[in-house]
Amino acid sequence: MLNSGTAVLRDIHDLDAIPWWPLAPGWWLLIGLLALLLATAGLRYWLRYSGFMPGWRGDARRQLRALQKSLRREEPRDVAGRLSTLLRRIAMARVGRRQAAGLSGDRWLSWLEEHDSTGFNWTRRGRILLHAPYMPPARAVERKEVARLVSAARRWVDAVTPADRKPGIPWRERLASYGLGRRSRHHV
Repeated sequence: MLNSGTAVLRDIHDLDAIPWWPLAPGWWLLIGLLALLLATAGLRYWLRYSGFMPGWRGDARRQLRALQKSLRREEPRDVAGRLSTLLRRIAMARVGRRQAAGLSGDRWLSWLEEHDSTGFNWTRRGRILLHAPYMPPARAVERKEVARLVSAARRWVDAVTPADRKPGIPWRERLASYGLGRRSRHHV
């Protein structure tokens, strides 16, 4: 028999379950890093595709988008002429006036093809840029052709691998001297 003074034995119980809330500090750190990564990616996407990119790329992108919109209601010949002018200004902002300003005709199209890392065939498909400003009104230019050129120009502006440029010219001066700065937003 048992002594009345002995301790009463009790049954063994499992441990309580580990609560899932509140989370451990490591999980909070992981959630914070993921949120920061998503916010950074979202901001970068918004800046890139909304047209609020700083510098010459953002300004060129806005002007190319305006050209694309004006292509719907204006004569494609006129839009092609303005695109040709804008491409020249973009090229000068990208690599400097000395390297791009003196190019004309086939040399200009070859230069565009050389400095376009997207691989667009400017020498074959860009001929309209050379002739559109000087065409008689009776000669028609296809909207699809001009739209294709505007799209190629947008890809060229967005290209990750930029053309070689001389490091001596500050970007603000380059923008102002080629008409791609804050002063020129109302020109195109």
